[in-house]
Amino acid sequence: MMRLAITAMAAVLASSFAGSPAKAAEWPWCAEYTGEGGASNCGFASWQQCQLNISGIGGYCYQNPYFRFEEPRGRRR
Repeated sequence: MMRLAITAMAAVLASSFAGSPAKAAEWPWCAEYTGEGGASNCGFASWQQCQLNISGIGGYCYQNPYFRFEEPRGRRR
């Protein structure tokens, strides 16, 4: 009986430390790099931040099609 209680306690304890997988951050701007591989990175908060990242490297910035922009809050009708 004691062994069962210890096993159950260990299982509960282990599951509480496991946590959930990290959710990828969704950012509104992406960079598409030119050159070998043509990699992309959708980790930019602003167009200016994206532009600074590609300067000297080459590429272009575009809005992340999977990012959900919040609509401006205003008076409800």
